Amino acid sequence: MTAFNPLTVILTQNKLEGPNYVDWKRNLDIVLIAEEYKFVLDEVCPEKPGDDATDDEQKAYQKWIKADEIARCYILASMSNVLQHQHQSMESAYDILENLKEMFGDQNRAAKQTAMKALLNTKMVEGSSVRDHVLKMMSLLNELEVLGTNIDKDTHVEMILQTLPDSFQLFRLNYNMNKMDLSLAKLLNELQSAETIIKSQAPPVALNFETCSSSKPRGGQKKKKAKKPSVSGATAG
Repeated sequence: MTAFNPLTVILTQNKLEGPNYVDWKRNLDIVLIAEEYKFVLDEVCPEKPGDDATDDEQKAYQKWIKADEIARCYILASMSNVLQHQHQSMESAYDILENLKEMFGDQNRAAKQTAMKALLNTKMVEGSSVRDHVLKMMSLLNELEVLGTNIDKDTHVEMILQTLPDSFQLFRLNYNMNKMDLSLAKLLNELQSAETIIKSQAPPVALNFETCSSSKPRGGQKKKKAKKPSVSGATAG
């Protein structure tokens, strides 16, 4: 019997009604990945093994059938009664999700466009935290992946590197010249190390202690008093 996964609560508490399709799909992916059932959405069901099939072939088939059955139950249990009634006769989890995509695909498309726009417009400001920036980029990339956009891992890294300010130029050169193979987690660690070095090598900020005041002239010179104009043409007594 499958052990209870507390993550499944997010599905029962946020059932699919229609307008919440994008959020529901994200939650479903989290649960299926945690339970190790998501592969049934990406892999074709193996052919039903014959009498002469090997034990491995029998196990692979039974594993897929069981995983698909549980995934299908998760999906049906996490939708409204109306949607559940419409989809309960469908044979596989994949078939149900494909039909839901046709019904609510416009939401998915709009959310994908919004996430892609945010990803392309995000740039790290010089002097800000590289950790916060990379985590934000990772969140946007994950959002796109959940929405069905396929971006390979190398492109993930390259897209993040292109959003860094000029102070990380040496890191980018080192990455390209050495053909570094980095996961996003490893990239984050490497960039934080580079950030520490960059900050330690930054020239100190020169402070200007000279103060200029309009009330005090430079050089300690005193203001000369203006001479009173002489009165010409005085009348004789």
